[in-house]
Amino acid sequence: MPYEIPTIHVILLGATLFTIGMIGVLVRRNMLVILMGIELMLNGANVVFVGYARLLGDMGGHIWALSIMAVAACEIAIGLAVLVTLYRDRRTLDIDDWQLLKEKQVPKEPEFPG
Repeated sequence: MPYEIPTIHVILLGATLFTIGMIGVLVRRNMLVILMGIELMLNGANVVFVGYARLLGDMGGHIWALSIMAVAACEIAIGLAVLVTLYRDRRTLDIDDWQLLKEKQVPKEPEFPG
């Protein structure tokens, strides 16, 4: 009989991956590291889905994990395309330098009574 990994270990692994990804998104200012953090968060959720699916004997978690992997692949392809385009223009991956891309605030017109 093969060795069974306890479900709590699978859940702790998924939570650890998600936490590391969340810290990477919140703390780092490099856009590439932020994209990697998002991928870690999605993979942490996948591990938890598959762990609970195995515990419950249901295929629903595996289907969700496969769907999340497809969305993550699309997200990283589009994210890297945008990242390369912006890097060619700005020559930096630092988010603080990209604040210039925000839309300028248009001043409100003064309101006249009457």
